Amino acid sequence: MRTPAWLALEDGTVFRGFSCGARGETAGELVFNTSMTGYQEVLTDPSYKGQLVAMTYPQIGNYGVAHEDDESGRPELEGFVVRELCRAPSNWRSVEPLDLFLRRHGITAIEGVDTRALTLRLRAKGALRAVLSTESPEGLVRRARAHPLLGGRDLARTVTCAEPYDWDEPLPSGPNGLEALPKTSGRRPLVAVLDFGVKRGILRCLVSCGCRVRVFPAATPAKDILALEPDGVLLSNGPGDPEPLDYAVATVRALLAARVPLFGICLGHQLLGLALGGRTFKLKFGHHGANHPVQDLATGRVEVTTQNHGFCVDLASLPKAVRTTHVNLNDRTSEGLAHAELPAFSVQYHPEASAGPHDSRYLFLRFKELMAARNPSRGKVHA
Repeated sequence: MRTPAWLALEDGTVFRGFSCGARGETAGELVFNTSMTGYQEVLTDPSYKGQLVAMTYPQIGNYGVAHEDDESGRPELEGFVVRELCRAPSNWRSVEPLDLFLRRHGITAIEGVDTRALTLRLRAKGALRAVLSTESPEGLVRRARAHPLLGGRDLARTVTCAEPYDWDEPLPSGPNGLEALPKTSGRRPLVAVLDFGVKRGILRCLVSCGCRVRVFPAATPAKDILALEPDGVLLSNGPGDPEPLDYAVATVRALLAARVPLFGICLGHQLLGLALGGRTFKLKFGHHGANHPVQDLATGRVEVTTQNHGFCVDLASLPKAVRTTHVNLNDRTSEGLAHAELPAFSVQYHPEASAGPHDSRYLFLRFKELMAARNPSRGKVHA
């Protein structure tokens, strides 16, 4: 017998469906993701901490779960919403069906929801707080309205690593893996990664383009990172609002003062913007999916990108020394910046993809070139 489940929004709307994951009750900000594939990467992306995710594609789970596709050690999102969940996947790489994966990790999920109607509501009203329950529909709207807002919360501390560690696993071999990045030669630069909720795909890309990688917890002070004498620092993706992360902004400012090459991704982009004197704001319903067009303003080239963020850098707030390098073609919001004098650049989207198109993986090679340019004696990159 199927277990009933309810999804209640703070605006009073209640959707009835059936449980397709762990039983229980969960709450968070509800957003929608437009990816047709990559549900496992969505589930294991730490940037979704504090959020429930509704997939707009109607059938989810039809190629099962492959453990090598995990982007972190476990799912961090609060809940999962689909129209239909496939329980009989067809894929030689699959080791378990999606519903078993959700139950094994304790992720409450609901199927049978009209995700088209839900998405239209979120587009009209913006991201809404929601409660997902398999227990009872009573009082769910009230609890959704009482749930804390996503803004103003430091969620990076809840998903970062506990201790520093080294990473040496590259992208998998094949046309969509290691061969998707051009071969490089020369000394292997050492990259310190500040982990605000880093995806494994980012670490794999760094290794595959010839870097040594050491990952540090989010609150690591600049002096500890500089003591490693890294060739560069990557500011990772992560969940939620960047403004409460004042400790991270202070660290980035100290690294800028030391003129260490910096590459920011997603939350790292926002933190770099704040450190350079800019401001951030919350988007109405965020950018979540693997099909967002972004234009490189220097070349005019358009990249189809993977994105997952609810906050954005205010373009008008950036000082004159900072130039906008990329913009989102859907809403003209910030997708990239670079400093005119300091060795620092960042993008709002995810160049590692995982999952999604690989249009933007060249940015890892650009970072390596930047590190080589700052210290030519340490080796030049040949793409």
